[in-house]
Amino acid sequence: MSPPGRARGASLIEVLIAVLVFGVGIVGLAGLLIISFRSNQVGYLRTQAEFIAMSMADRMRANPLAVWAGNYDSTTYPLTVTQDCTKAAACTPAQLAKRDQAQWSSQLNTFLPSPSASIACTKGATADATQLQMRPPYAGNCVMKISWIERAATDNATNAASASANNGAVVTRTYAWNFQP
Repeated sequence: MSPPGRARGASLIEVLIAVLVFGVGIVGLAGLLIISFRSNQVGYLRTQAEFIAMSMADRMRANPLAVWAGNYDSTTYPLTVTQDCTKAAACTPAQLAKRDQAQWSSQLNTFLPSPSASIACTKGATADATQLQMRPPYAGNCVMKISWIERAATDNATNAASASANNGAVVTRTYAWNFQP
């Protein structure tokens, strides 16, 4: 048996080491939670971009004459567009395209942070209006790009250059889709 004077501080040191190990584990867990929350936000915004793109593509499929007349083409979404259609009069394809652009611009501003978007459609060899009213196949293609700014899931050295004082690292994400309406 050891003398009582020498064994008194041993249990205190063991407790301090256990608290230190526990504290390091808690800090690591907090870091994992923060990265998890940021990654979930990134996934949420990507899902919103996909939903918004599908929404506009469906609108374009419903209005092929305006698509191939170039009424949906723009490089400066979100737009400030006034709607010409009223309940009293039916919309022309061009007016319907303006209405679709106004609604899509509103969705972009609502669901994505600092959005920008563009739509560019190229008409193929088919220029006949009766053919354009029909469903595919016809030779035409559209490219839709949606960009937004988000916080990075991890703060690393490459993102630190574009970091603002308040937000941490920010990244511009782009969703690009090549489709035939």
